[in-house]
Order: sequence, then C-alpha cells, then structure tokens
Amino acid sequence: MVDATYRGDLRDLNELNFARFDAKLEQRVEGLQAKLETKMAELQARFEQRLAEMETRLTRRLFNFWIAQAATTAALVFAVVKLAH
Repeated sequence: MVDATYRGDLRDLNELNFARFDAKLEQRVEGLQAKLETKMAELQARFEQRLAEMETRLTRRLFNFWIAQAATTAALVFAVVKLAH
C-alpha cells in the first residue's frame, strides 16, 4: 500500500516537473522564434537596400556606357562622312 501511494506521489511529482519544464521550454522557443523573425526581417531589409543600391549603380554605369557608345558612333559617322567628301 505504501509503495502504491509512493509511486502515485512520485508520478504526480514527475508530471508536475515535466509540465514546468515543458512550459519553460515553450517560453524559450517562443522567445527564440521572435528573435529569429526580427533578425530575418532586418536581414531582408538590408539585403533589399543593398540590392537597390547595386541596381542604381548598374543603371548609372549602363547609361554612361551607352552615352559613350553613342558619342563614339557619332564621331565615327562624322569622320566617315568627312572623309567621303
């Protein structure tokens, strides 16, 4: 009889401890998820900003390239026309 009572009390104590452990674990997991979501949002914002900066630089370089190409082509056409006369 004592053993059955002791086993029952021990089982109840173990269940209580496990419930406390489970609650603490759940709380920590939720905290980590919140931190992870925050960091991911920050990382995504930084990535999008850097991508936009790179796109701006690339557009500027391509624009400068095409201006130089147009000037070179115009100079070539002008030189050919001048030589032809």
